[in-house]
Amino acid sequence: MNSNITLNVLKQPIVPCSFEPLTGYFRDGCCKTDESDFGSHLVCAVVTDEFLQFSFRQGNDLTTPRPEHRFPGLLAGDQWCLCINRWLEALEANCAPKIKLESTNMKALEIVSLELLKEYSIDLLD
Repeated sequence: MNSNITLNVLKQPIVPCSFEPLTGYFRDGCCKTDESDFGSHLVCAVVTDEFLQFSFRQGNDLTTPRPEHRFPGLLAGDQWCLCINRWLEALEANCAPKIKLESTNMKALEIVSLELLKEYSIDLLD
């Protein structure tokens, strides 16, 4: 990973998504990525029970703790860096969680529009 500043979708320095639980591909609290992140963990989401159940049905259990991966298991209300494609799948299934734009990686804009992300934003007041 390079030392350049990571930007969010608002083209500002990215704000950490969560330290409790500790999220991010690099487990640094931020939705940062590099070429080794095949899942593209770009979206800072506030997970819901509905989304967690959806993810489980898709084969990704986000509720069971996995200490060997420094993963505590998620509860509704936790903020977590999601793979952009999983968020889009949840969107199609009408259970996409809300997101924090200030903590969502600018690379997400290569896959989804800012306008769509804004519709699910918890940190935009307008």
